[in-house]
Amino acid sequence: MKKARVAYEGKIFEAFYTEEGIKLSNGQIVSEQQVVWLPPLEARTCFALGLNYFDHASELEFNAPEEPLVFLKGPNTFIGHRGFTKRPEDVTNMHYECELAVVIGHQAKQVSEAEAYHFISGYTIANDYAFRDYLENYYRPNLRVKNRDASTPIGPWLVNCEDIEDPMNLQLRTYVNGSKVQEGSTKDMIFSIPALIEYLSSFMTLNPGDVILTGTPKGTIDTKAGDEVITEIEGIGRLQNTVY
Repeated sequence: MKKARVAYEGKIFEAFYTEEGIKLSNGQIVSEQQVVWLPPLEARTCFALGLNYFDHASELEFNAPEEPLVFLKGPNTFIGHRGFTKRPEDVTNMHYECELAVVIGHQAKQVSEAEAYHFISGYTIANDYAFRDYLENYYRPNLRVKNRDASTPIGPWLVNCEDIEDPMNLQLRTYVNGSKVQEGSTKDMIFSIPALIEYLSSFMTLNPGDVILTGTPKGTIDTKAGDEVITEIEGIGRLQNTVY
């Protein structure tokens, strides 16, 4: 099942994907263009991974990390499908990052890799923009790089975990103004989804609504004001965003 959160005629609805259109929780069918898309969930703690793909680490001329490079993101960063993200005037390199977002469904503490999938409720897409000019170093992304307002489109759909057969074998693609610029597979993660859940839950409690952004493959390029960016993950959907 694919579900979303949208605003329509001044009210917020849970919405569901159908072949006829978007079905609101009141039963009404509307089109994608008739609604304002919100993030598909109200995220609690958001964990984001740096350098979690072998090819992306190599692209940036870094060795693969020996343990997960994790930083936190605030709720102010998230916007919905078809939203707008500002490019600061002083930035010379602002690039997209197509990422599989993992949503925790049950409280998890000291969970093993073997048990990890039982604690996931679903998956969505995130485009976690990076503002390279503000980066202190790749091993300590600072607040200005990853916590700017509306810098992380997420959605449009939250897909139930049971509807994704193998989250570690999904194709990721990014298109800028219709041209494909990034392609990879979740199978190339350095730290798998179960490994990340085991790692995080070994020293802290994960709660329902927590989100893990699992990193991006190689192929990140600069975007300009006016660019339309679409991040796509197999089986989940296409997330559209515009830079302004």
